[in-house]
Amino acid sequence: MRDETGRTYAAAAVALPSLQLSALHLAVAMAVSSGAGSLEAAALVSDAAAPDPGDVKAVRELGPSAVVFHAAPDGTILATLLP
Repeated sequence: MRDETGRTYAAAAVALPSLQLSALHLAVAMAVSSGAGSLEAAALVSDAAAPDPGDVKAVRELGPSAVVFHAAPDGTILATLLP
């Protein structure tokens, strides 16, 4: 994820018995806690057919005009979600 000042945030999914966070939710939380005012873009690498709508919603709440890229583990771009 990249914010409006060019800072980047990298995250991985957390799957603990008491805490479950997707990579995008965690990256958004990291951006917010770092004082980001908006997001420019987010990238998700996953085996899923499409990004989870809740993940995209979290990105859009902080970055309404952010582009979301979804890629397969081999780097193939599966989707580019425009605002």
